[in-house]
Order: sequence, then structure tokens, then C-alpha cells
Amino acid sequence: MLKLYGYWRSSAAYRVRIALNLKGLAYRQVPVHLVEDGGQQHAADYRALNPQQLVPLLVDEVNGGARIGQSLAILEYLEEVFPVPALLPADPVERAQMRSLAMHIACEIHPLNNLRVLQYLSAELGVADEAKRAWYRHWVAQGLAAVEQGLESFGGRLSLTTRPGYLEACLIPQVYNARRFACDLAAYPRILEMVARCETLPAFQQAAPEVQPDAR
Repeated sequence: MLKLYGYWRSSAAYRVRIALNLKGLAYRQVPVHLVEDGGQQHAADYRALNPQQLVPLLVDEVNGGARIGQSLAILEYLEEVFPVPALLPADPVERAQMRSLAMHIACEIHPLNNLRVLQYLSAELGVADEAKRAWYRHWVAQGLAAVEQGLESFGGRLSLTTRPGYLEACLIPQVYNARRFACDLAAYPRILEMVARCETLPAFQQAAPEVQPDAR
């Protein structure tokens, strides 16, 4: 049995939910509220499970209770342990290119805009809300511009030609967050086309933040 510790609006947990759904894997969710009680990720019982004090955390109870943190490491684990259906193409060059785009989203755009960074800007540096939103939009715009260019070679198809995979699992949560912060996405038609196609699929609909058991 797979157990996923996460938070309904966490982009990183959202990625993992998409990947699990794309692979058709059953899993049980354990909510970890990132704001209530000073952030439940900092509680002693969760720290004992995940010293990084972050979500998501995947626990594979069948495989000796293995614990894997960090969303991309979880996606790699799922790809290795449950290889069918694949989230990455078979060709090594294409696999590397797919990872490159996905990591640009997960490692370059998202970290500058996640909850603890925004909280630090407000609480520790005294950044006003409008300036904080400007910070968010700047890094999203710069990052998505590179992704938009990277999608040129796809010719309107999904990353695995007719179906989504690793890349879309990272892209759709980032666009969800960009919309939540009222970012102007008009300059990214390739991204919007890919997102629109994914949003019609059950794997993405069932992973959406608003339908999670801890959504509020």
C-alpha cells in the first residue's frame, strides 16, 4: 500500500497525485496542513517521518515501509518500481530533455514561489502584499517563458505523443498556482494548450486541489 503525506494545495504533492493517477496506482492520503498549528509539517511526529519537514512524503508499505521525500525523487521511484505505464519516453535523449523541462519547473520556478518563501518575505523581511505578488509574477513569467519555448518542438502534442507524463505532472500544478495568483498567461499559448488537454483527463481531474479530502 502506498501512503502519500501531502497538502491539498501543495504543488509538489499535486505532482505526485497526478503521477500516481497516471500510473493507475492506489494510494491513501494523509493530510499535513502547512498552515494550521504553526504548520503540521513541523510537528514532532511528522519530523520523525521526514526530517526535511516538507510535503510530499511517500511511504511504500509493501517495500519495507520505504520513505521517499521530494516530489521528483518520488516520480523517479514510481517510474522505476512501477514502470508501466511509463511517464518518460524510451529514448535517452528525449528522456533527458523531458526531465530538463520538468526540473526547470520544479527546481527553478517553484522554489522561489512556495509557501515558506512567501511567508519569509512577509514575516521576516516585511515585504508588502503587492510587492510579494510582484515577486511571484516575475519569477513565474521568467520561468514559463522558457517552458513555452521548450514546448515548440512538441508541435502541439503531449509529452508522450498522445498521452501525458512526467512533464505534465510538473506543469499543470505550476499553472494552477499561476492562475491562483492572477498571473497573465496570454504569452504562453503552447502551455495553455497542453494544460487544457490535460484538464479533461480523469488523472488530472482527480488530482486537482479542490477535490482532495483536506481541501478547504
